[in-house]
This record gives sequence, C-alpha cells and structure tokens, in this order.
Amino acid sequence: MFTDEEIAGLRSFPEISREELIRFFTLTAADVEFIDPGRGRGPADRLGLAVQLCALPWRGFVPADVASAPPAAVARLSERLRISVGELARYGGREQTRSTHLQQVARYLGWRRAGELERKELEEFLLARAMEHGSGGRGTTGQPLAVRDVRACQDGCARPTSVGPNVAGEPGAITRP
Repeated sequence: MFTDEEIAGLRSFPEISREELIRFFTLTAADVEFIDPGRGRGPADRLGLAVQLCALPWRGFVPADVASAPPAAVARLSERLRISVGELARYGGREQTRSTHLQQVARYLGWRRAGELERKELEEFLLARAMEHGSGGRGTTGQPLAVRDVRACQDGCARPTSVGPNVAGEPGAITRP
C-alpha cells in the first residue's frame, strides 16, 4: 500500500505553511506557563516540550525525532521562550523524557486514549468512505483495508473531535474529549 519512504514521510515532520506555523506554533500565556522552567526543566526540555505541545494538535501525533521539527517552527518557539534554537538538539536523550513529556502535553491539551466505542465509530466511518469509492477498498482477505488497518493499530487510533476522525498511526495515540 505504502512504500517504506512514504511511511517514513508520514511519521516525520512535513514542510510547514505560514498558516500552519501561525495556527499551531503560537504559544499562549497558559502554554508558556505550562512549559515554565519553575517545573525543573532546562532549556532543551522546555523547547522540546514546546515542540511536542504544538506538534500534537498539528499532526495528530508527535514524530519520534522531535529535533527534526521544521526550522521555522523551532525558531518561532525559541524566540517566544527566549531559548537558543540549538538547545533542541540536546532534547530527549532519554526516550523516557520524550514519553513523559508527551503524556503531560496530552493531559494539558485534554486528550485521552481512544476507547472501544471511538475505535468502532472510526472503523464504521472508514468503511463508509471506502464503500463510497467503489470496491470498498478490500484487500486479498476480502476484509476492507481501512477496517484491517484500524484493527491493526487498536491503540494507535486518534480522533480529535474538533477535526473529525483521524488515524494517527502511532502507538499510544490519544483522542480529544
């Protein structure tokens, strides 16, 4: 279905438009307070946390290589936080730091894990879309491909309700209430 290169592209940061930069990478006063160094975070952790805070709503997941975020986005955040852009290269040496920060960001944004009902709704949504496009998107097993893919990523389905159904494709993805 997808080449390895296409999958890698889907799991990484894409180019960012000016509109996306403004919409998703503008920190509010509350966001800055959440990132605040008074919580024991150094500059690298604060900038990495800020990238995750902005990337999750933008992409629906946070790519593992946080430091590969679009340079314009990193520059915008570093200016707002008064942190050197270069600090991001030092972020997340421990995978646990990135995971903990992602959990904190998700809670701060009000996101949560998708439940069984939401996964079922997503499955039905994708099946209906597949049926609209002819064959129903059936694979060699006769099972609709979209349904197969949703079942394959049971813990990786995200559905921000403000946007509508969306498959994040990353393990442990979260949904917005």
